[in-house]
Amino acid sequence: MLVSKELECLEDVYTKLCAADKPVLVYGTGSGCEKLFCVFECYGISVQGIFASDDFKRDRFFNGFKVLSLNEAEERFGDFFAVLAFGTSLPEVMENIDRISQRHTLLAPELSVADSSYFDKSEFLDDFENVQRAYSLLADDKSREVFEGLCKFKITGELKFLREIFSSPSEVFENIIKPTEQEIYCDLGAYNGDTVRELLSYTGGKYRKIYCFEPDMRNFRKLVKSLDSLDNIEFENSASWGSDTQLYFSNSSGRQSAVSDKGRLTSARSLDSYLSGREVTYIKYDVEGADRQAILGSRNTMNKYRPKICTAVYHRPYDFYKLPLLLDDICKGYSYYLRQYRYYPAWESNLFLVNNEK
Repeated sequence: MLVSKELECLEDVYTKLCAADKPVLVYGTGSGCEKLFCVFECYGISVQGIFASDDFKRDRFFNGFKVLSLNEAEERFGDFFAVLAFGTSLPEVMENIDRISQRHTLLAPELSVADSSYFDKSEFLDDFENVQRAYSLLADDKSREVFEGLCKFKITGELKFLREIFSSPSEVFENIIKPTEQEIYCDLGAYNGDTVRELLSYTGGKYRKIYCFEPDMRNFRKLVKSLDSLDNIEFENSASWGSDTQLYFSNSSGRQSAVSDKGRLTSARSLDSYLSGREVTYIKYDVEGADRQAILGSRNTMNKYRPKICTAVYHRPYDFYKLPLLLDDICKGYSYYLRQYRYYPAWESNLFLVNNEK
């Protein structure tokens, strides 16, 4: 059982930073840095500077600060708290982050990928009954270990709790998803085709049918070009949603293109509507914060065909326990597996569902 008292005793990241006896410097620029400054303003946390890796330092200012290199930051401030403001899965960048954490206290507050929200310890503990419900759904010890590690990381901002729970995609495909040559695969958030290619690497390139949804136009063109040699594949230039409609969509030509309050007016489809009763054996959701809506738009397909499911649970700070509860409300009788791939911060937390009856 997940124990609330153990988590209550952990000092949260913002309490640490409020009480910091050393300068607080933000590591990284861009939208993550801007979000941090907004949250810090709420807590009254003062930032003394910004630094970046040598490759990104250049001669520039950001948020009113001259961007320093690590050496320049150390020469000016000596020791300090480093607050991570970007995400990465690149091994060399992660190793550099680890090196910095050995020289300075390095923290990574849990910010939403999809909007301006952030993880709040008090809000999390106030909803602990639902946290426990989600935890009870998990099918194996590794999933429970990952869940506990994510709780500890999100509260403290300490990357050591992530390092302890990393898994590889191969472990998931070989032991949980176990794809076959007979898959009918729906890739919601297909990006440039990388996740289709990953799946096919485990099936010897064989499958029955593939459906790809990708709303970002430039990503969509790359997707079609990358996979158009495949047979029995359909491409849909739409966002995955709970109904058929039109939404504004921010086209960033990257993984973080997302539904927004501005941008290009884009077609949105529910999977139930698009498939119109056609069969599916495996659905992947990675739709940059629209995961809840995309799942709701698939409920009829889930209940009719009981497909294997992979969904990202990291776009919003509480998705890792709220999305399992949503899925359990929609469709009973699944085994739930939670895994964290190598990423700083926890941007590759994924939930996998396998039908108990198959």
